[in-house]
Amino acid sequence: MTLRIDHVVTNGIFALDGGEWEVDNNIWIVGDDSECYVIDAAHNAAPIIEAVGGRKVKGILCTHAHNDHITVAPELSEKLDAPIFVHPGDQMLWEETHGSLAHENLENLQTFQIAGTDIQVLNTPGHSPGSCCLYVPEAGELFSGDTLFQGGPGATGRSYSSFDTIIDSLQKSILTLPAEAIVRTGHGDHTTIGSEAPHLEEWIKRGH
Repeated sequence: MTLRIDHVVTNGIFALDGGEWEVDNNIWIVGDDSECYVIDAAHNAAPIIEAVGGRKVKGILCTHAHNDHITVAPELSEKLDAPIFVHPGDQMLWEETHGSLAHENLENLQTFQIAGTDIQVLNTPGHSPGSCCLYVPEAGELFSGDTLFQGGPGATGRSYSSFDTIIDSLQKSILTLPAEAIVRTGHGDHTTIGSEAPHLEEWIKRGH
């Protein structure tokens, strides 16, 4: 079956360190006409379930465990009969939102098979310790969560984040990918590796 990517945008509150911000989140559904994976579970389950459209959901892959990316993961898991995957580096963030609720672990270089191709997990700490990007080499698609955006790396000014670490992750794991690879971000517009990689030194100089 041909790989298809569906896109849902939901709106809600990101809360951390005592602050709250209203945000729009991108949810990506990757698969074919019969089965799929859901990447991130933000704010509102109904439009995500609608986009799934009766397909078998093989898993809910969380790029990281800030509340706005995992809000409705348990609801989706129950309604879609699908396991939740979160990197153990973000367990403390998961527990802030969902307590001791169990989930499966994402591991660096783990692969998930869908539509005759692989989704590869790349652990890219920095925005959070367990942040991950999900790379589909055959399709030239990278789902970057909050690790890379159009214009620079994800925010690192809050708990459990580190600018030096996110730069290291980008240098070693992300900006070395093919220039034509499309970057599907956790918020906002998509970009490409080739559009962002030349600006690495600028990001380092500005410090964010």
